[in-house]
Amino acid sequence: MKPARLERDIQFRNLSAEQREQLMIQVAKRYYHLDMTMSDLSAELGLTRWQASRLLTEAKETGLVRIEIVPHTPRLPGLESRLERAFGIKEAVIVPCNSDEDDALVLDAVARAAGQYLAGLGKIPAIGISWGRTMTAVARRLPPYWNEGVEVVLLNGSMNVRSSGPQTNNVAELFANAGKGIATLLPVPAMFGHAATKQALEHDPTIAAVLEFAARVPVICFGIGAMVPDSVLIQSGYVSLEEHEQLRQKGAVGDILSRYIDTEGRIVDQDLDARTIGISLESCRHRNLSIGVAAGLSKRDAILACLRARYVNVLITDETTAASLLDFAAH
Repeated sequence: MKPARLERDIQFRNLSAEQREQLMIQVAKRYYHLDMTMSDLSAELGLTRWQASRLLTEAKETGLVRIEIVPHTPRLPGLESRLERAFGIKEAVIVPCNSDEDDALVLDAVARAAGQYLAGLGKIPAIGISWGRTMTAVARRLPPYWNEGVEVVLLNGSMNVRSSGPQTNNVAELFANAGKGIATLLPVPAMFGHAATKQALEHDPTIAAVLEFAARVPVICFGIGAMVPDSVLIQSGYVSLEEHEQLRQKGAVGDILSRYIDTEGRIVDQDLDARTIGISLESCRHRNLSIGVAAGLSKRDAILACLRARYVNVLITDETTAASLLDFAAH
């Protein structure tokens, strides 16, 4: 048998460019159009499986075969792949949008994509989430029974000091209800007036159990906040406009999980952070999936900070923001 294979190998190497292209076409037609196995088409064409596989690879590399991904939902796979390569993340989900499109429509499109992505993960026993406008939008776009029996745990404190808009702190319940599951809440404020109060509550057995669960759940999903006057932390009464400006002057570009970060993802105010309750940002780096959701160009700098610090390994955003991220990465 070996001499026969050697003879075929020699003939394979001596093919002219035209003969090789014709053979590539024959292999590709049988594999992609006729659904033949590599073994069957190799036998029919008098090739070894290695030769057939090599011709198929060459057909793709030279453009003779083009594989097009056509999602049934609005997605931009080409842009997604570029973003994944540029920042070394596991996955990007990018929804198309126009640069002048209404912010509410962009958020809804991104939230819908996030809901579909989470539902597509299959059966996951538990997920940790943050609260806020973005995650509330995601919760409302989750398909019914998206993950039946799921346990949803809050990653940071969520009780509002005041409310000046739609409720955004009941996200865990919305996630759990959509999945006919259970919500494990963190029924404390996101920020305290004194670090000692926060430390005391962290040692309470009930709160400590929730924080421990939140620290080890393998899949987490959270919104990424921008430095804007109507941010949810301002509207919820945790940060005043004056404090917000001071944080900006210290280098804050946004917030995740109620913690303000600079361009490298570092905490900008240690005193404020000592009064903030929830999982550490460091722990985000060690999850199977750490999913960041953000819509709108105003969040670009905060997204970049999360990517640089490796707080996210999955990013769900809009086309305009993704293109801006890639432009920034290219310089």
